[in-house]
Amino acid sequence: GKDWRGGRGAGQNIIPSSTGAAKAVGKVIPALNGKLTGMAFRVPTPDVSVVDLTCVLAKPAKYDEICEFIKKSCEKPEYKGIMAYTDEQVVSNDFISDAASSTFDAKAGIGLDDTFVKLVSWYDNEW
Repeated sequence: GKDWRGGRGAGQNIIPSSTGAAKAVGKVIPALNGKLTGMAFRVPTPDVSVVDLTCVLAKPAKYDEICEFIKKSCEKPEYKGIMAYTDEQVVSNDFISDAASSTFDAKAGIGLDDTFVKLVSWYDNEW
């Protein structure tokens, strides 16, 4: 079928759409193959995308502990320049031409309880 939504004033609307991102993750990280699904919202912004990852955890963890783990991981030499971490009040334009493959946004995520979390990460999809 045709994408009727995609043709309706893309510069003025938020448009639900499909994405191949979840399938791509499964190819890069085989252990996650078939365990993710995803969708996109096309928004009228010139650049930068955001991942909104909702997780049900097998092992309980507090949101602050997850943030600290990610922050420490970003400081490891093997992830330097690939993953980044921020706890500032950022918006999409802050990531235009950002060299990191993904920047975890600690302020934007949510820990509903110790087994249900929402993690947010930004990336420049045109870089």
